[in-house]
Amino acid sequence: MKFKRELINGFIIYIGIGIYFLIIEFLGLADEFFLRILNLFIVGFGINLTLKQNAYSGVRGYFTNLISGIITSMIGALLSVGSLLFYINYKGGDEYLQTLSKGFLFGGGGVNISYYCIGLLFESVASSAIITFVLMQYWKNKVEVINKVNS
Repeated sequence: MKFKRELINGFIIYIGIGIYFLIIEFLGLADEFFLRILNLFIVGFGINLTLKQNAYSGVRGYFTNLISGIITSMIGALLSVGSLLFYINYKGGDEYLQTLSKGFLFGGGGVNISYYCIGLLFESVASSAIITFVLMQYWKNKVEVINKVNS
């Protein structure tokens, strides 16, 4: 496992999510909850890229590749949530946050910036783990041969 690969692909996820967020912000659709689902495709692309590169470079082992995918997605998630924290403060703090928090999973009453970002971090951890597990079902036979009899 090469940490450089996870770092680069995590940064690709970060750039993809950042560009996507800025586009929907520019179009005035940042408060639409269902558009957040499309983030999953960006995260899935980055994780799949890491797993593909691992398979082609001979990195074997289910667990090794599983951890590699999770690290990739967590780098993207941490960078994205950190940038969102700065962006929310730049755009006006709590007043701007109220336009985003309508469709927030952990929302409700008075959501502040730190709760919002921590909630997004929990969402990203859960979705990253799920996406990585799903992609590993595709890649598992390519990275580790299990229950195969040598002839």
